[in-house]
Amino acid sequence: MALYEIETNAHIMIGWADTPEEARSLASENYPSEEVVRVTRRPRDIWVISKGLLGIDGNVKPNDAARDCLSRAQGDKLHAIRLYMLDTGVDLHDAQRAIETNMSLGW
Repeated sequence: MALYEIETNAHIMIGWADTPEEARSLASENYPSEEVVRVTRRPRDIWVISKGLLGIDGNVKPNDAARDCLSRAQGDKLHAIRLYMLDTGVDLHDAQRAIETNMSLGW
């Protein structure tokens, strides 16, 4: 299997697949309402994102509640923020910060 980068009109996904067609299918299964715009086979078996480039200082930890909300919202940031507010009782500002931080951490 190879590691593929699959870009839709709203997301960039990284996943294992045997062929580019299988990678497209993977994206369609998880995000059926989105159009796949690009599929690229990664040259290595790992995907690396620079924390410095994302502005993360290294002290930020993934938030399981925020990741769950992002998953339930299928990556829709606004819906995930609303879910996070309902689940945790925090205000809009704190919910937005939690969701956006976890999006940058590659939920």
